[in-house]
Amino acid sequence: MIDRRSLKSEAWEFCTKAVPSVIIAGLLYSLLSLVVSSLSARLMGNGITAGDVSRIMDAYQDGNYSYVLSYASRFQPSGLASLIDMALQFVMMIVSAGFVIFILNTVRRTNAVYGNLLDGFSIAGRVILLNVVEGLLIFLWSLLLVVPGIIAAYRYRLALYLLIDHPEKSVLQCIRESKEMMHGHKAELFRLDLSMIGWLLLDMFIPFAAVWTAPYTNTVWALYYEALCNRAGQETWSFNPDL
Repeated sequence: MIDRRSLKSEAWEFCTKAVPSVIIAGLLYSLLSLVVSSLSARLMGNGITAGDVSRIMDAYQDGNYSYVLSYASRFQPSGLASLIDMALQFVMMIVSAGFVIFILNTVRRTNAVYGNLLDGFSIAGRVILLNVVEGLLIFLWSLLLVVPGIIAAYRYRLALYLLIDHPEKSVLQCIRESKEMMHGHKAELFRLDLSMIGWLLLDMFIPFAAVWTAPYTNTVWALYYEALCNRAGQETWSFNPDL
């Protein structure tokens, strides 16, 4: 068993003392996430108000379905808006991978720089493909029941880390290796996540809490990945965006 307390204590040390600052990297990441989410909300027509919902519901209850369809169509985003929103989501996937690269370089003490946030663009296609394939697999398992979907999510949890460490490998290879590494460790990682539930709730309910929560939780997860790699004899190295 991996010592959760030691892992979290080490993560806190990195968050408070590492240079360059993990918190500043978290701030940059959070600001970019905020910009993307704001643009996405505007593009996808999330300006619908409670009054709009009330009018639609009243018309639906009165059986005026043509009015419901007509009124609701006002909030339907255009095809171009949907494409731009998809591109924005892809950008956030790539930047999220860059944030993981920064965290891994930090915990390994190997040339972490704020520019790591953009390093994911060098493997952008595979990062996007990994997210799509992983999401699809989890969705398919979730069709059985919620629990198989959760188990699948933990099974593929390390795929992104493996892709970052081994950019020469295919997406499916990383997913398979994640499944192998997580064998016998899914419950352990689940308990680690539960021990950080307060941080995750803080992120949900307090604006800009992600400036602290994202660096801390991602550092904990990176250290957990490192611990599993060391236990399995898995080779790791500093990410090289030129590969």
